[in-house]
Amino acid sequence: MTTSANITRRRLALGAAFASLAVLAAVPAAAQEWPAKPIKLIVPFPPGGPTDTASRVVGQKLSERLKQPVVVENRAGASGTIAAQFVAKSAPDGYTLMMLATPTLLAPHLYKSAGYDVVKDFAPVASVYDLPIVVVVNPTVLPDVKTLPDLIAKAKAEGGKLNYTSSGPGSFGHLTMEMLKSLGNFDMQHIAYKGGTPAVTDLLGGQVPVMYADLVAALPHIQAGKLRAIAVGSPQRIVQLPDVKTIAEQGFKGFDAVSWGGLLAPAGTPKPVVDRVSAEIKQILADKDVQDKLVKAGAVSAYGDPAQMATRIRTDFDKWGKVIRDKQIVVN
Repeated sequence: MTTSANITRRRLALGAAFASLAVLAAVPAAAQEWPAKPIKLIVPFPPGGPTDTASRVVGQKLSERLKQPVVVENRAGASGTIAAQFVAKSAPDGYTLMMLATPTLLAPHLYKSAGYDVVKDFAPVASVYDLPIVVVVNPTVLPDVKTLPDLIAKAKAEGGKLNYTSSGPGSFGHLTMEMLKSLGNFDMQHIAYKGGTPAVTDLLGGQVPVMYADLVAALPHIQAGKLRAIAVGSPQRIVQLPDVKTIAEQGFKGFDAVSWGGLLAPAGTPKPVVDRVSAEIKQILADKDVQDKLVKAGAVSAYGDPAQMATRIRTDFDKWGKVIRDKQIVVN
């Protein structure tokens, strides 16, 4: 005998079954089959730099592990905003990734219309590398400056007339030196160049005696004795310059200024895809060969999972945004 209660139970069971089917149908095919075709890895800078090198090293290994081509595509311009805009508008299907670097992270503070929200428009996948920043001096122009306290004493003696350079206005080197000046209560004048190469060229020539430089740009000249490294901004000493003290060791406890890079995907990319890529990156960065290749490029392997990367994005965005506002740094 069929009762109204039995009919109700059957209807509820059928409803639950249909609801489950609807949920399964709503899961993107990309999450069920991924990866089924080549993946694009967008690099926001020209070929040859540390971000490009890290992307190619990691991309090759990721391709081997996923059994699909990972195609590195350079979309340079405006501190990476062109690439970031493209990725933010790409389909969130796991087939477009971007190697975020610190300049692109901070660009919304520096450009009136960067065209993306670094928190809302992307899904963090994995932190990949740290790019140490180093304070260097021309030893011919400043023969007595061998430590950070020496530089600060020299800057104070010059009454703020001592010049320093970086890879450009709003660059990480520029922001870090401005923060250091505030903490150390000294002044130097920033001479802006468009790019690290011309800045290093004039540093070597003695036109500007001090630079806060990317390690990748300065290391060959340090090794050749043409530049003297007096401090690194990372919390720990770096493998490339083990005898150079950190800024924290030279009177600025807790000082932490590291440029870095990591993989992003468009917001809405399925979590199973994000987690899969992140897990693969963790394994890739544990490879000694990969670590050595990154070191040769001036970087250091530094894995972080999606949650850790999200925290780092927010922390650095707020920290350096305050420096930009306080110092009224603008990029034309």
